[in-house]
Amino acid sequence: MIKVAESAREKVRSLMREEGFDADTDFVRVGVKSGGCSGLTYELKFDKAIGETDKVFEDNQVRVAVDKQSFLYLVGTTLEYSGGLNGKGFVFNNPNAQRTCGCGESFSL
Repeated sequence: MIKVAESAREKVRSLMREEGFDADTDFVRVGVKSGGCSGLTYELKFDKAIGETDKVFEDNQVRVAVDKQSFLYLVGTTLEYSGGLNGKGFVFNNPNAQRTCGCGESFSL
């Protein structure tokens, strides 16, 4: 399961409205792809459609879709949001990551 922290919930729902998505019916798509300074990079985007092999979760009033392959890397992850002057934006708290880069956008197992 992918969890959504309270701080991320509010930001996700706000951004979805701004970009023409409905937070009650559409999804936040979370994924992993090759790249970044640590080997794997997180992907985050909004989506209206669910794929055949997607896993779908709802946590804290946010619907999350994850493709089957990415789910293996993300199980147990919490999506958080850090704002303010020193904030990084969305942050993935991934218990599976053995190493992360300084910016927190890539990781390795």
